[in-house]
Amino acid sequence: MLLTITTTHQPATDLGFLLMKHPERVLERTLPFGRSLVFYPEAAPERTTAALLVEVDPVALSRAPAGGEAGTLEPYVNDRPYASGSFLAVALRDAFGTAMTGQSRDRPELAGQAIPLTLSLPCVAARGGPDLPARLFGPLGYEVEATPLALDPDFPEWGERPYVALTLRGTARLNDALRHLYVLLPVLDGKKHYYIGAEEVDKLLRHGQGWLEAHPERDLITARYLRFRGLVTQARAHFVIADEAEGGVAEQQEMAAPPRPRLHDERLDAVAEVLQASGAAQVLDLGCGEGKLLRRLLQVGQFRELVGVDISARSLEIAADKLKLTERPELRERVRLLHGSLAYPDSRLKGFDAAALVEVMEHLEPHRLDTLTRNVLGFARPRTLVVTTPNREYNATFETPQALRHPDHRFEWTRAEFQAWAQAAAEAYGYAVAFHPLGDVHPDYGPITQMALFNRD
Repeated sequence: MLLTITTTHQPATDLGFLLMKHPERVLERTLPFGRSLVFYPEAAPERTTAALLVEVDPVALSRAPAGGEAGTLEPYVNDRPYASGSFLAVALRDAFGTAMTGQSRDRPELAGQAIPLTLSLPCVAARGGPDLPARLFGPLGYEVEATPLALDPDFPEWGERPYVALTLRGTARLNDALRHLYVLLPVLDGKKHYYIGAEEVDKLLRHGQGWLEAHPERDLITARYLRFRGLVTQARAHFVIADEAEGGVAEQQEMAAPPRPRLHDERLDAVAEVLQASGAAQVLDLGCGEGKLLRRLLQVGQFRELVGVDISARSLEIAADKLKLTERPELRERVRLLHGSLAYPDSRLKGFDAAALVEVMEHLEPHRLDTLTRNVLGFARPRTLVVTTPNREYNATFETPQALRHPDHRFEWTRAEFQAWAQAAAEAYGYAVAFHPLGDVHPDYGPITQMALFNRD
């Protein structure tokens, strides 16, 4: 992956002061997915070019695929090491982080000045139509040249792929141009190589400040950058508040109601309510992770005994820290954390009123599901079991439809598949089961998250 930044500002060698990188030196940086190099192919007073070259290790990527169905070639045959997208955006932030803040130690006055710039990227993933680069960069004042790249120049009959050679020309402050690229390269690609969490909302708002608010494609950028509806809702709520502060009234009705909580929080709150309604006093959190559900349950006096189980010792350490078990010894009478695997029967898990499996099953290999079902419903046998899992059908509603929502998911069930498993398990082990939607519900694709509630007399 390659990005070149060229200026004809006089003297053009001032580009080195803005980037905080000396034209006579080569800077090499180690990245989690490879390495980057910053160098200057040309450095003269009339014209200076800085280059960012990113080398991605495709073998390492194949060992830690960012999604895809098990058993396919996708983890091994893909464009990620070669077509600019989120990898280049991360390398850009790593190499030019100070320049992105708009600061220059030696040329502070120049950092706030718009200068002529040409930004060139020979291969960019641009999924979303041939006009997408112009729709994203054109409103920011750039002259956009996006040349489609053939799949193979020797075989033009094979057609084109969603890659372009992208050149942007305009007059802008360097830090603004870097922030534009940092946000819009992943938007062009439509996906990221890393997990998208709540911190991505802050990134978008911080690096989009001053230009994203008034961008005509703001909603598209927000949806493609964040992907998940809960995160998109958070970001859009911020923009609505900003619009209102400027005297806009178009969004007043929407702002009358507070924004919905994040899906993750909404899910945990719903499970906590179900467990409380069950009358349970002793609760198992199977696959408790960092203890987010346990922290909610701890606030309810009804729950006299809470036990979290996880296969990750590190997650249990984090849970103990966040639950403050060391600082508050009195909590140890109510809360225990156990290191264990649901792949084996465990006598410590027997005799509980209720248990929860919150977004756990999809992280297991499908052939292990029968064992988990037998160990939980057949061996531990809580009176009530709450299970939540993603609804794969709902993925079609995302701005960029995806097979799986998280790189660590081994599968995701449709509504029919989830209900078939739950009904068979309930019948086999003497439970009744009911199904409930969680989060947004699409009229055709159903809820974003599905929940099964098992009860036995």
